[in-house]
Amino acid sequence: MKIVVLIARILLGLIFVVFGLNPFLKYIPMQMPPGTAGQFLTVLFVSHFVYVVGAAQVIGGVLLLVNRYVPLALTILGPVIVSILAYHLLMDPKGLPLAIIVTVLWFIVFFRYKQNFSGIFAARPA
Repeated sequence: MKIVVLIARILLGLIFVVFGLNPFLKYIPMQMPPGTAGQFLTVLFVSHFVYVVGAAQVIGGVLLLVNRYVPLALTILGPVIVSILAYHLLMDPKGLPLAIIVTVLWFIVFFRYKQNFSGIFAARPA
């Protein structure tokens, strides 16, 4: 199981570093999809919010790759993954398979570090 977690952590880190750097370096060409998905992405780019999301992805991905502060990386990347899933479920289903793969990888790593999150799952905190 340790090897599965190691592979999941490295793949997740690589995915987020590669896609997180793209708003800054623009090495993956991107065409705006039609309709609501395109409008949503246009707002992200025009408002420069895409840089905030990209920075969060790079920070979380690097932390996963260097195997330091992994619970923090999972906490940073969690909302990003929820946003990616919501975007692909509701606006652009074309990228849904990769979003599901990223979600599964996140949960594999999360279950390895679940003891670090035990405090937030307390029904009645002390």
